[in-house]
Amino acid sequence: MRYLEARMSELDEQIKNRREKRDRLRELGINTYPHRFEHDLEPSDVQARFAERSAEELEHAGLKLRVPGRVRGLRKQGKTWFLDINDGRAKLQIMVRRDDLPEGSRQVLENLDLGDQLGVSGSLLRTRAGELTLLAAELVLLAKALRPLPEKWHGLADLETRYRQRYLDLIANPESRQVFETRAALVRGIREFFDRRGFVEVETPMLQLIPTGAAARPFLTHHNALDLQLYLRIAPELFLKRLTVGGMHRVYEINRNFRNEGISTQHNPEFTMLEFYWAYVDFEALMSLTEEMMVELATKLHGAPLLQWKGGALDLTPPWRRLSIRQAIVEFAGVDAARLETAADVAAELALRGIEAPPGGTYGHLLMALFEATAEEHLVQPTFVTGHPVEVSPLSKQNEADPRFTDRFELYLGGMEIANGFSELNDPDVQAERFREQGEARTRGDQEAHPFDHDYVQALEQGMPPAAGEGIGIDRLVMLFTDSASIRDVILFPLMRPLPQDGG
Repeated sequence: MRYLEARMSELDEQIKNRREKRDRLRELGINTYPHRFEHDLEPSDVQARFAERSAEELEHAGLKLRVPGRVRGLRKQGKTWFLDINDGRAKLQIMVRRDDLPEGSRQVLENLDLGDQLGVSGSLLRTRAGELTLLAAELVLLAKALRPLPEKWHGLADLETRYRQRYLDLIANPESRQVFETRAALVRGIREFFDRRGFVEVETPMLQLIPTGAAARPFLTHHNALDLQLYLRIAPELFLKRLTVGGMHRVYEINRNFRNEGISTQHNPEFTMLEFYWAYVDFEALMSLTEEMMVELATKLHGAPLLQWKGGALDLTPPWRRLSIRQAIVEFAGVDAARLETAADVAAELALRGIEAPPGGTYGHLLMALFEATAEEHLVQPTFVTGHPVEVSPLSKQNEADPRFTDRFELYLGGMEIANGFSELNDPDVQAERFREQGEARTRGDQEAHPFDHDYVQALEQGMPPAAGEGIGIDRLVMLFTDSASIRDVILFPLMRPLPQDGG
């Protein structure tokens, strides 16, 4: 406790000193938060363009540059100062000879702190030690930092701080910025992949009258002007399939979804999904397309169809393994296949292993509970898991050979579910019956059961062509592509329980 009080006292003192420096500069007529700074390059650009130039080449070129950045290093050697300014990607050393500066720049230098935003004008050279350096002719304070940067070993190694104050994480940890730049490149690559194949990117409603498209609990909100109870989208699926009815036969959306469920290393209530729908094909075509896309993305971003993951490697080279739900349970749980044919048998296996049975007790729900508890974690290399029961697949087309199951797959990679796809159910009468069965499950207490969507059934009555659709979790995909242990590492601002000072 005394240590924390001492830390708070020290922080308060530092903030007080920085405010005094800011006020001192203002009294001298120096703008401590100017509107703009005309610049040529940022530090990383300077390094990229001139890092290979020799001292003689730089001297001959006589380059004059204006460069902004955050002050991350501050050293004084007699009347010469050395600063490091950083743009989040790279640093550039600044050499400052105090006596060569105009008066305003001298005042900025003498009241400078680590963390300040600074603009520097000067000549680019290479020091005797060989470091690319800007010899300053003018310093312009761009923003006075009133709070010190946290100590690397005390603040930014702490995950709570990194998630709550992402701006500090990005300042101190270049690897965090790289994660989000990889995320942006991944999403850009996905768009390019689908655009080249004639898919149209669309947008569907986030505010919905009926929460549809997935088995999940929604967030509830209210529209005042229309006096409507609305739900935040849990999935765009039924709206995208309405578009296939309307003749848009290849569509995709990269969308935000919201599910009122638990938080874990793989779950955040607000998350990003890719969903796409393709008319005239079945779920087999989607599995092949997914393999193709993943190989292309990995090769573009990492140079090969390999992903580094938890000290090992994930080999994305096709073809990927295909395994049914029941085959996975037999393989990883050692259950005799004959013990997976009835709800009673599966319930007995759950009880034997101390696994809680889901409410409702249908064959499909029991089988999935056994699969999730015994097989999921073993699916590290890319595996398409097929053979999902009808009870847990209300929007999927039934398998012709065994109608207890559907033509559906889930992609597992790194022990996580990454994608879910299936041949779309397009018979309106069967879909209506499935909705009614889901309503009965909801009556029995299944809060994630799918509600009846009358307009969607009406859309199917207009005739939806054979089609297949798939959803891929972008956040989990980024986890795999950046070898990140938690979904919070790949979401810039994950949901956190508020601290007392935040009003929680």
